[in-house]
Amino acid sequence: MSDYNKIISDGLWKNNPATVQLLGLCPLLAVTSTVVNALGLGLATILVLVISNITVSLIRNIVRPEIRIPVFVLVIASAVTITDIIMQAFFYELYLIIGLFIALITTNCAIIARAEAFASKNTVADSALDGLFMGLGFTAVLLVLGTLREIIGFGTLFQQFDLMFGEGAQWMKITLFDNYDGYLLAILPPGAFIGLGLIIAIKNVIDKKREKAVTGILQQSAT
Repeated sequence: MSDYNKIISDGLWKNNPATVQLLGLCPLLAVTSTVVNALGLGLATILVLVISNITVSLIRNIVRPEIRIPVFVLVIASAVTITDIIMQAFFYELYLIIGLFIALITTNCAIIARAEAFASKNTVADSALDGLFMGLGFTAVLLVLGTLREIIGFGTLFQQFDLMFGEGAQWMKITLFDNYDGYLLAILPPGAFIGLGLIIAIKNVIDKKREKAVTGILQQSAT
C-alpha cells in the first residue's frame, strides 16, 4: 500500500477522527440533528483542516519547537476566521444555526492533533491529502449521524436544504412519515450519544469480521 493510500484509508476508516480518535465530539453531537447541519459543519471542518495542514507544513521548518503549539493554534484560528467569513457571506441562514460551532473548530482537538502529529512532520502534498481525507471521514460520520437523527427525530430527510443550496432545493425535502410527531430523544444530545455509539459499534463489528477473514486467509496460505 502506498503512502497516499494509507493516508486515505486512515482518514476515512482506520484512524477516523470521530469513530477511532473520538475527537471533535462536541460539535458532532450538538449540530447533527439534521443532514444539512451536518453537511455544513463537515464542509467547514474540511476547509479548516486543509488550510491549517498546508500552512503548518509550509512553516514547520522555521517554527521553534517550544512555540509550535501556540503557532499552530494561531494558524487554525486564522483558518476558522476565513471559513467563518465565507459561511456568513454565502450561507448566512445556515450560519445562524451552526455559527457558534464553526468558531469552536479552533479548539477542536482533531484539528490540532493533525497539525501536531502529521502536518508538522510531512510535506505539503501529504498534509493537504491528510487534511482532506480526515475531514471527509469526519464529515461522513456527521452525515450518517445527521441522517439517523433527522429520520427518527423529525420523520424527514433533507429538510432545510434550501439554507445551503437556495430556495430551488426545497423540493429535496422528503417526508418519510405522515402525521409524525417526532421523537425528541433523537434530536437531543443523549440521542446523539446513542447514535454515535451505534456507529462505532457497527464499525468495530466490521473491523473484527475483516480481521478474522484476513487471519483465515493467512492460515490457509500457511498450510
